[in-house]
Amino acid sequence: MNSTNDKMEWTTWPEAFDLLFQGVTLQTCIPVAIVVGLILSTINQSDVIISGAATSLTWVKVGMNFVVPFCVSSYGFLNARRTEAPALELENTLES
Repeated sequence: MNSTNDKMEWTTWPEAFDLLFQGVTLQTCIPVAIVVGLILSTINQSDVIISGAATSLTWVKVGMNFVVPFCVSSYGFLNARRTEAPALELENTLES
């Protein structure tokens, strides 16, 4: 693996959150969130928006239609980048 991919691997959840907050998932997950968010918003809220009856709550729901797919795709991306702790390290942890 090259050094760029090595920087995107993680073992502990704090390392995963560091990657997330550094923006590692953005290039992959934003397009997913846009496509899925548009589809969900069309299915769930288009009638309310078209009728002109959209409230603040409607727009919060529309926003969540984008946030949830982003979170799910980020989790999938990070889960695929997870590396297992070495077996020796695991054995030492179990003995403690």
